[in-house]
Amino acid sequence: MLRIHFTESDLARTRRASSPDPLWETVLSLHRLQTRRGRWAFAEWHRVTTRRLTERGLGPLVRTLLLPALPRARYFPDFLTPPEASEGLQAGLEAILATPRTRAVSELDRLVGTDSRQARLRRLADAEGRTALVHALHTYHSAAIAPYTEHIASRLGSEHTLRTRAMLDGGIDGLLTSLAPAMRWRPPVLELLHHTRSGDVYLDGRGLTLIPSYFCWHSPVTIADPRLPQVLVYPVLHPRAQTPPSAETRPALGKLIGRSRAGILAACASGATSTELIRATGLSAGSISLHTRALREAGIIDSHRHAVTVLHTLTPLGAALLRRNQTHPRPPAV
Repeated sequence: MLRIHFTESDLARTRRASSPDPLWETVLSLHRLQTRRGRWAFAEWHRVTTRRLTERGLGPLVRTLLLPALPRARYFPDFLTPPEASEGLQAGLEAILATPRTRAVSELDRLVGTDSRQARLRRLADAEGRTALVHALHTYHSAAIAPYTEHIASRLGSEHTLRTRAMLDGGIDGLLTSLAPAMRWRPPVLELLHHTRSGDVYLDGRGLTLIPSYFCWHSPVTIADPRLPQVLVYPVLHPRAQTPPSAETRPALGKLIGRSRAGILAACASGATSTELIRATGLSAGSISLHTRALREAGIIDSHRHAVTVLHTLTPLGAALLRRNQTHPRPPAV
């Protein structure tokens, strides 16, 4: 278990990333290619991406360069996930190129250790090797991440709504508490229960940046060097249905978008609890439960439980239906 220690100053400086980090998503998607854990949540992405990598002749590049440099292991170099990537992929890649050689050498030495089979990775500290690595990251991102940018942003949008509500309801304590069950907030310590490393990290007034990640799975990830600005990358929730159900299993949309359900969709646009849906629509608790279950099973909303509260948010399909419903504001009665 890894323990992150906060001071009052750290709590005041803790913030959430406002958008997906392209390099963290790139790195963690490479980890998804190295294991079957959580494959159900990424099955469609895995199938399409592995085929696309093969069709573009990128398989050898991934196997011989990217996977060894970014293994799904206790350690991979911190300089490959620079904070500048929060400003975009290009800014992140430029930061990798600008990393001082002494730092790159040190981190690559730690990665290679005593494994002589990986000694060639030390060449990535040199300008030529670093340029090749950055090109490989950019090429892989174009094939594996860029086609899913909208979907990733939508999923992280739901996550943002969930954490915003937790922060509004309980302040920074509410936000950190809401990160359960993978993490446990015992003020002033955040415990990462399933982290690959054990020990203690003291923020010492620097604060912490929380980065939700689509491709992070099960356990949160941190950087290895405690002297660097600290980040905590944690997984977003993945509903069991990652793609809309097929026509055979999904009820006809005409049966879903009635007046009552259109009202529920509108209320879910910015996130709403079950109690707020009751107030917004005038429906009973039982009706809200039935409608939200139908919408959830159809892949139109997501529902996230936090303590005794359930927050409902739109999926990409739900957002599209709401836009259509707003274009035609007189839906048929249920």
